[in-house]
Amino acid sequence: MGRIIKRVGRCALRPKVEGTHFDHIVRAIVYQQLSGKAAATIHSRVEALFGGVPPSAFQLLGAKEEQLRSAGLSRQKLSYLKDLAAKTAEGSVPLHRIEELDDEAIIETLTAVKGVGRWTAQMFLMFRLGRPDVLPTVDLGINKAIMREYKMRRMPKPKDVERIGAPWSPHSTVACWYLWRSLEFPQLAKRTTKRSG
Repeated sequence: MGRIIKRVGRCALRPKVEGTHFDHIVRAIVYQQLSGKAAATIHSRVEALFGGVPPSAFQLLGAKEEQLRSAGLSRQKLSYLKDLAAKTAEGSVPLHRIEELDDEAIIETLTAVKGVGRWTAQMFLMFRLGRPDVLPTVDLGINKAIMREYKMRRMPKPKDVERIGAPWSPHSTVACWYLWRSLEFPQLAKRTTKRSG
């Protein structure tokens, strides 16, 4: 990890403070399994339906299905967004005070929403709430970086990530940021020692 930090440089990780927690999760759902460009287009179209600003839970609940579908949302994602809006409006997902909960309680709360899995909840913890000790063991980028930097022949399993990442606690979030950034750099060649003879 020290080698990665030296190569990448100073950590620039900062929580995303703009908008609301609800906005953040809506965006995460829209962006699931899409390229950044396609997701950004659909997300902007959804906001355009509400005057160019992120909708509240009540506005999203009140929107007609055909309107939201016209923005490019699949039926499945539409059902996820409606479920998020309903649970937020009724208070079973208390986004207005979710930062008061510990990490596992937040994951449990968010994964009660259709379409929000543990990975999405962990990204919320890391990039929205700035929680310092989050280790997403199934993240593809983290797994690729670990395989590359630790000279593994195959992708690590979650238990491998937990074992390798144990020394990073209580700063696992920062370690993950460095692993993601390390993929932007070429892999360092193995050092070889020439024998004279």
